[in-house]
Amino acid sequence: MHTPIGLPWELLLSAVVLWSVVALASLLIPHVPRMAPAIFPLGALGALLTAGAGVLALRGPPISTVSPLGLPGLPFHGRLDALSGLFLLLFGVTACAISLDLAGYRAREHYPVASRIGLQYHILLASLALVFVAADAYSFLIAWEVMALSSYFLVVTDHHTPVVRSAGFLYLLIAHVGALAILAAFAILAAHAPAGAPLALTFSALRATDPDPAVAGLVFILALIGFGAKAGLVPLHVWLPEAHPVAPSPISALLSSVLLKVGIYGLLRVAFTLLPAPAPWWGLITLAAGLGTALSGALLSAVQSDMKRLLAYSSIENIGLIVAGIGLALLFSAYGLKAFAALSLIAALYHCLNHAFFKGLLFLGTGSVLHATGERNLGRLGGLIHRMPQTAFLMLIGTLAIAGVPPLNGFVSEWLTLQAFLKATALPRPYLAMGIPLGAALTALVAGLAGYVIVKFYGIVFLGRPREAKLAQAVESGPFERAGLGLLAALCVVTGLWPAGVIALIRPAAQALTGGEAPVTAGDHGARIAVAHAGYAPPLLWLALGIIALVGVLVLRLRSSGPARRAPPWNCGHPVAGARLQDTAEGFGQPIRHIFAPFLDIKCRRPGLDDPEPRYEAAVNDRFWEGLYRPLARGFEAVFAGARVLRPRRIAISLLYVLAMLVALLALTP
Repeated sequence: MHTPIGLPWELLLSAVVLWSVVALASLLIPHVPRMAPAIFPLGALGALLTAGAGVLALRGPPISTVSPLGLPGLPFHGRLDALSGLFLLLFGVTACAISLDLAGYRAREHYPVASRIGLQYHILLASLALVFVAADAYSFLIAWEVMALSSYFLVVTDHHTPVVRSAGFLYLLIAHVGALAILAAFAILAAHAPAGAPLALTFSALRATDPDPAVAGLVFILALIGFGAKAGLVPLHVWLPEAHPVAPSPISALLSSVLLKVGIYGLLRVAFTLLPAPAPWWGLITLAAGLGTALSGALLSAVQSDMKRLLAYSSIENIGLIVAGIGLALLFSAYGLKAFAALSLIAALYHCLNHAFFKGLLFLGTGSVLHATGERNLGRLGGLIHRMPQTAFLMLIGTLAIAGVPPLNGFVSEWLTLQAFLKATALPRPYLAMGIPLGAALTALVAGLAGYVIVKFYGIVFLGRPREAKLAQAVESGPFERAGLGLLAALCVVTGLWPAGVIALIRPAAQALTGGEAPVTAGDHGARIAVAHAGYAPPLLWLALGIIALVGVLVLRLRSSGPARRAPPWNCGHPVAGARLQDTAEGFGQPIRHIFAPFLDIKCRRPGLDDPEPRYEAAVNDRFWEGLYRPLARGFEAVFAGARVLRPRRIAISLLYVLAMLVALLALTP
């Protein structure tokens, strides 16, 4: 390195080197099986080093460095600031839990599979760390491509199955569509460097280009498309519900908890640090995309009967809420309301942390259920709280957190988001001041649907009676798996009980991006925001809940002062109560299918009157498949079919085509 790098960089580079060594060592697992148990705990150690680097970056000044790696004249530039520090902290803590889960993952018993997963997983971790600290377009895109390829190979771990290969191809296709949009955004910015300036690829040089409003708007749209494809924004979300179910569950947890946040990080980096002050329409477009994504994800999640697809659509819903918060921050920034912009961005970043913790917890728990039962169809599960009590308890914390139940972390970020919507009355345009707060109602609807979905998920999987006889053979997850689940469950509790501390942790990143000082006492047009108004007091909430519970118990005791009476419970008129009488996933989703039928592509199979084995089946498909992607696919097929006619049968004709093209290019060259 050309300059002193400081302790945060030393920790981060130590983690990257450790992951690289572990990745290479994973190749030896088939030959030295004793190495297998040590591979993923070492990966967890690297994740803790990364989290430490993130904390130091949040608490200290930005640190830039230049690496001798790269091409002549194009070295790699790195920068650790508050934004990259926050995402490194999110990434490191979550990756630590996932690495612990992988240490007990049953694929470890199949050494060739464990070898491939160990290699690709640790390369992915190293590339993710480099994406968060890259400070020039060249190194950013290289790290981005390594991240995309390594995650693709992890998605197609079980590549012998056609549906897995199809999902992997779709993931790679959308990833590269997004990468092309990001490349175009950087190229347009670099092309607007001052005349005579050297090639502007560093982020500091791109920030100084100062493009005109039309060019800046084009770059923003390209960034929204490129990073939105990685984050899972509608309509670029179609890869997500296909890739999550087929990937190993720990990899699904990493995809949802961290890789989706890479898209959020990139959007924040470009919109707030590389471009000039945003125009109001940037915020409106981002807000509309976020709310549309949140509603689509919530609706499609509510009607799923596959555990992992349900959680995948739930991730789309949560990403929508995060992007909606970013849209509000852009809108407030456009009108100079910096304190409100900071509040909106704090809500979005808080939800980034929360989603990483509770969705990682739920995906890892789903992996434990899948390993114990061999089932991911909700219709074949049930009663697992008796066979897997510790996993069920930890999963309950995740389900309550994602449902926004206080005092867990999901409630805090959704509460902040709702408050940010209500601050839109300060906008100087009357139509915005009246219309934007309506987004709070849509956010509340999405939160209600999320609670509905998670009651369905947890209730069908863990409560009631087993729907299949083989569930009696289910066993509790192993100690490594429970350690990963316990770490994420503890984070869900801590970040919910200590909102002021989390807000103080996030505040430097929000201030650096918006220039505002929320939620500390500050003013814009006479408005004042304080921590007491931006959060809530968990001890007071616990006290209130305890008083309510105590009063309820006392009232019940007073009303039942007579002798106790015992009677068998009502069995709903059925002589025999069995698992077949329990609510199914389809039964839970029926009200949503009925109310929101115009927005869903529903295909039903109803049994006939003379059907000897009557069975009702309902499938809900994503409308974007039939309305957007299949027509596009048919159009490309038609174009390529027509181009096939031009394919020459002789080499001489091919050479003639090349000569004609060269002549045409020379004629058009000035």
